[in-house]
Amino acid sequence: MQSKTVYLYGLIGYPLSHSFSKKYFSEKFANGQLDGHRYELFPLQSIDELPKLIAENSRLIGLNVTIPHKQAVFKYLDEIDSEAASIGAVNVIKIKNGKLKGYNSDVYGFEKSLLSLLGKNTELNALILGTGGASKAVRYILDKLKIPSQFVSRTKKNGQLIYAELNPEIIKNHRLIINTTPLGTYPDILSCPNIPYQFISKNHFLFDLVYNPPETLFLKKGKEKGAATCNGLPMLHLQAERAWEIWNE
Repeated sequence: MQSKTVYLYGLIGYPLSHSFSKKYFSEKFANGQLDGHRYELFPLQSIDELPKLIAENSRLIGLNVTIPHKQAVFKYLDEIDSEAASIGAVNVIKIKNGKLKGYNSDVYGFEKSLLSLLGKNTELNALILGTGGASKAVRYILDKLKIPSQFVSRTKKNGQLIYAELNPEIIKNHRLIINTTPLGTYPDILSCPNIPYQFISKNHFLFDLVYNPPETLFLKKGKEKGAATCNGLPMLHLQAERAWEIWNE
């Protein structure tokens, strides 16, 4: 009997206990009756393990990339989509004829979900909490939407703000605050970015890329002050569907 062709997809990053991807794509395959399609988790502590993973899984068609490899993965890509190159971060890899091409679907998911949160309120300034791979996609979209933004980091460099500098005036003048750090992710649900929440108002919008739990401490503190909030789940669904399109184009 001829064996059934298996189309394999997966997620690389470390750790992966927080990921929704396997459940999301497995349900997608089941609901769409996509027999032979599988999605697996590949926890890689080091991105240097990627060539071995590719060599051992000849059926791999595509990978999602999450923390902490969205930038480090560049050195193993044969080609990089122009948008991903501009952002400086990759979260989707398409594998074809042994060649790896990197893309960024975070930008698509973030733009759509951010506009849903803001509505017509796009004339405002933003604070981006964190400077990792996800923050690059956030900055790219804010620039596209002509929303001035400022990075906030734990260490002072390249003109970035540090958390200790966030005073009432800065918070008042930056009505959109976006958390791109993993702070607050399950099981560490009692942590949150160290910003002065007492200065948040009903005029603020808080967006958290974290989606588990659905309401992080960051969002809860903002909501208590009357701010509009959004977690990362809508963005995640949108970027996952965009990744599926990329793999199957």
